[in-house]
Amino acid sequence: MKIAVIDDERPARRELIHQILEVLPGSQIGEADSGASALELISSGDFDLLFIDINLNDMEGTTLAAAARRMMPRAQIVFATAYSQYAVKAFELGVNNYILKPFDPERVHRVLEKCRKDLESSSPAQPAGRLAISSDRKIVLLDISRIVYVETCGRSCLIHTTEGDYTENQLLGEYEKRLSPQGFFRIHKSYLVNLNYISEMFPWANNSLAVKMQGFEKNILPVSREKVKNLRQLLGL
Repeated sequence: MKIAVIDDERPARRELIHQILEVLPGSQIGEADSGASALELISSGDFDLLFIDINLNDMEGTTLAAAARRMMPRAQIVFATAYSQYAVKAFELGVNNYILKPFDPERVHRVLEKCRKDLESSSPAQPAGRLAISSDRKIVLLDISRIVYVETCGRSCLIHTTEGDYTENQLLGEYEKRLSPQGFFRIHKSYLVNLNYISEMFPWANNSLAVKMQGFEKNILPVSREKVKNLRQLLGL
């Protein structure tokens, strides 16, 4: 799941991100500390879920939520606030839910689970633990736990599994949406990896990192510099 945490207080962002990763460890999380930076963040790509602080330095959270709803109608939006009276305002604006500061882990957990289920119900159903792909003029059901990583290959994607490789005419961003809740993370514009199969992580060019995947140790996959922080968090480093 791709999630944005928007709050002008860094400790609040850190705590919420920590709690999110406890519930959804495969999530890709972006941060913004103001309304302006939030608009820049969400305009750079689709998000599944936005946590928005009501009181931002340069913009009301309600204003940002209204703008985000126009930009991403499908996204779930949750207000984060220290004031319970904003709960009513949240539902008036069509916001999906709210959480109060200081964040209660049980409440965050419930809200995340509800948002996840709502997103799944609005997407085409997939068999549990399986990924349906169209390859070589037939439909193949892949066991998600056996997918090691996915990479772009021209206008298609190459899906590497423990049992073989498959090519599908699909954008990597679509796999990111479908597989992020299953423990996958997009380390680079060209690579989406299963975190369970990372076998090595080491320094790479331009002060960045690279990884190797189990069963594919001859292939070095670079990690974009802006992805390094989130990857370290996901791996507990």
